[in-house]
Amino acid sequence: MKKILYFIVLILVSIQISFAHVGSSGVLMQGQAGPYKVLIDVKPPDVIPGTAKITVFVETGTAEKILVRPIYFRSGDQGAPSADEILSLPNQPGQFQGEVWLMQNGSSSIQIKISGKEGEGEFIVPIVAVSTAQREMPKGLGIGLSILGLLLFLLMITAIGASVSDGLLRPGEVLSPQQKRKRWINMGIATAVCALILYGGSSWWNSWAEDYKEFMYKPLQGSSSIIEEDNQRIFTLKIDTSDWTKRNRGSMLSTLIPDHGKLMHAFLIRTPEMDAFAHIHPERTDSTTFQAYLPNLPKGKYLVYADIVQYSGFAETIVDTVDIPEQAEKTSVLKKTAEEDTYVVTDPINAPGQIPMDDNVVICGKPGTKTVFKDSSYAIWEGKPNRALEAGKPYLLNFEVFNPDGTPTFPEPYLGMMGHVAVFRSDGSVYIHLHPTGTFAMAAEQTMKNRLTDTTKLVGRPSSVVFKDSIDHYLAKLKAMSTIEREETLMTEMGMYKQDGGAMIGMEHGNRISFPYSFPKKGRYRIFLQVKRNGQVLTGAFDAQVTDPTTL
Repeated sequence: MKKILYFIVLILVSIQISFAHVGSSGVLMQGQAGPYKVLIDVKPPDVIPGTAKITVFVETGTAEKILVRPIYFRSGDQGAPSADEILSLPNQPGQFQGEVWLMQNGSSSIQIKISGKEGEGEFIVPIVAVSTAQREMPKGLGIGLSILGLLLFLLMITAIGASVSDGLLRPGEVLSPQQKRKRWINMGIATAVCALILYGGSSWWNSWAEDYKEFMYKPLQGSSSIIEEDNQRIFTLKIDTSDWTKRNRGSMLSTLIPDHGKLMHAFLIRTPEMDAFAHIHPERTDSTTFQAYLPNLPKGKYLVYADIVQYSGFAETIVDTVDIPEQAEKTSVLKKTAEEDTYVVTDPINAPGQIPMDDNVVICGKPGTKTVFKDSSYAIWEGKPNRALEAGKPYLLNFEVFNPDGTPTFPEPYLGMMGHVAVFRSDGSVYIHLHPTGTFAMAAEQTMKNRLTDTTKLVGRPSSVVFKDSIDHYLAKLKAMSTIEREETLMTEMGMYKQDGGAMIGMEHGNRISFPYSFPKKGRYRIFLQVKRNGQVLTGAFDAQVTDPTTL
């Protein structure tokens, strides 16, 4: 009975989508909404239907009204609900906060419309509407509902008995023995029928609960391995599709889309030292297998985080571990799958200053200090070195890049962006790939923007064969381009470059790069900053200590 009554309180929906990060469920974005520069923090619910908490920081301009509404990929603008207004926070100028209901699972976005003294602006925030938790009923509420249910059960039985006995008496009459017997017989029948209904409802609820557990968020599974070919180590990731028919994933791997011109971004970091890091781009060799040549990483056990994006904009991360053996035979020239593939070695997170011997070493820095790149240029992370960061608080991770002589240097576009950051918690429980625009895949944002302009009411799955062939053709075309052509193409596709005027839009081009992020929980974090200078991808490392707000 308790389970049946709980169904009135909360309906759980089973879904089957995984996240684009590990341990960071929220979305933090910075950008331009018309005349307004904004920082937007969206914390999606962990159960659908549920409410997402939205905070909008208007950094420039005077906003007077902000409307928000969810846009679902499958139903688009035509199937979206009306907008709700979020309100300004008292004594916090430029800050607005509110909630929006997410009723459908799947690829979603939040459309934010701002109006004020400077005019109107619009911003699209891609999010994942997905159930990741199972609610437990509070003990007090369960006891209260059980008592109420028992009272209702007894009242129903009593009412049915009275309807064939006391309810038929005229004023002043008393029940005859036959009427009393009839009352008890009907009450007995009513008890059996109601008990049967409750049993059926309980069984139905249990089946729902089992389905929910079965189809609740489960990360994509993959198996990583290292093979050796012509004295070259090759990283191989095979995605496990053994339960995909049951989970209705179908031909999902044939409908992947490139993010920053790559079908997969793989990050490898040695554990537990966190002292060796690689960012590589495996290519698809068959429908479930991706491979890439390994850079000159030292041997050891590595955590693997591999990002892919579905055609709907859903970004997924495959997590695994792999043992990398030592290079059998040293060679000065190693093959690369992509020219952007790179690695770096730094001091262990628990033994700062113990610099390993390697050709590609950097010394790990921290807020307020600098890290020197391989070419002697360096980056400084703005902040105070001895002040811990706060979990759950939105930050702009600001880095400034300088030439070896101390003069500012302007990073070159690298996979369509001015820089990339990978964040790892020391135990591997948190991982995220950041861009200057926010904590989301650029391909997801473009997908949702395109969906808004599409008048199709419902979107189905595309033909897997045709879709895969078109993506392979596009990737081959990109790979055949020169570096400059490829970067211009990627930036144009992401709406950050005008080829006719040769100008960058949507982000500032200077020596200062900002990455919005909110650390999800306390602990030690290692941050790898990647920029490009003189045609070379450079990687720096920084450490940060994050504490709970209550401990500061």
